[in-house]
Amino acid sequence: MGIKKVIIIIFIFLFQFSAPAQTTPDSTQKAVNYADSSLRIRNINPYFTLHVDSTLRYAFEINKDQSQYYWYLKNSPVGLKINKDNGVLTFKAEKSYFLSGKLKYDYEYKVKIGIQNLNNPDERIDTSFILLFYNTEIIPSKIKPTVTSTLYIEEGDTINFKLQCDNGSFPIEEITYFSNYQAKSLTPVAKCNDEFTWFAPFDFVKDGDKDRQKLLEIYFVGINKFSNRDTAIIHIYVKENINYPQRVMEFEKLKQDVMNYIVQLKSSFRVVDRKLKRTKKTRTGFDLGSAATGLGGTVFSSLPNDNQKTAGKILPSVGVALVPVKEATAPNVSSDQNTASLIRNSIKRLEYLIADNTIVGDRDPEILNKTKKLKDELKQMQIQLIDIPIADENLNSKELDEYFNNPKVNKKYRVKHK
Repeated sequence: MGIKKVIIIIFIFLFQFSAPAQTTPDSTQKAVNYADSSLRIRNINPYFTLHVDSTLRYAFEINKDQSQYYWYLKNSPVGLKINKDNGVLTFKAEKSYFLSGKLKYDYEYKVKIGIQNLNNPDERIDTSFILLFYNTEIIPSKIKPTVTSTLYIEEGDTINFKLQCDNGSFPIEEITYFSNYQAKSLTPVAKCNDEFTWFAPFDFVKDGDKDRQKLLEIYFVGINKFSNRDTAIIHIYVKENINYPQRVMEFEKLKQDVMNYIVQLKSSFRVVDRKLKRTKKTRTGFDLGSAATGLGGTVFSSLPNDNQKTAGKILPSVGVALVPVKEATAPNVSSDQNTASLIRNSIKRLEYLIADNTIVGDRDPEILNKTKKLKDELKQMQIQLIDIPIADENLNSKELDEYFNNPKVNKKYRVKHK
């Protein structure tokens, strides 16, 4: 029991000693001020969502006297304002902003907001919030090509137009295209404002196409993020046109073929004409020999000598005997003369056709008709003279022209008027 009393006395002593220390204030301790000391916005909202037909009015508050501070916005979308004196944020959404493309739906606009002390520039706050617009009305997006829906072009022409987009609630994110005939754009087409460029090849219109033209239909399909589609159709009527560079090359090649054929015919004509000349010379020799024997027989028959008279009787028989020899050696074949005349007339006709169907310039509108006429005439001549042998000799066009245009030769084949 004595120990317990001692312990109780000690606790009582300690309690009495510590009680005055708790109630006695420390003269060196300063009073703590729990009022806000740094500038801050009390009611900052990090995220605003706003319907297109609604308005926004939100008053920001700070922990100090607002009359000494200035509010401002940075990077704000069209129509968003803040009162510089009291920090009231206002916005009235209008559909015209969205239809004109100045504002977008479902796009997070990061707006920077700040407040600054008018007297102390170092006392300021810069922060930000997100503003998003949404619309419950679905406005479809449209593809708007910069040309009319119907175009008329010719082969060899190039068309070029831009694919603009009239974006509604959800913008078009991807554009693809296809057509009823193969038509690949020379420039890439994948999104809005891309250009479609196409060159109409010269062989696009076929011979069996009606009215010598072909209808090309191109379908441009725009897709938004929800796979909703809009399609724009362009009808392109392509008319047949002349590929002048290629047609000129074809005409020149055909003209050269005709000239080569004329040279061959002139060579054949020279061979036939020389044959006729040799035949005529041989027959003339036989005729002169036959006439000489007949004349000699007459002369010898008038002489007084019997032997001479006998010779005069024999010589006419010799002249008569030369006739079958002449026909056997140099027969008078009228077909050779006709062949030479036919070849010569054909040459003259081809030369006239070449001179009459010469193309004028690089874009002669009659080049197709002239080419067809030359081609048809050449084919007809080749069929008509198919049996005429082509001379196998060294063809010198200059020598052949001199022979063909020789005055003596021309006189021989000149048409005689009665």
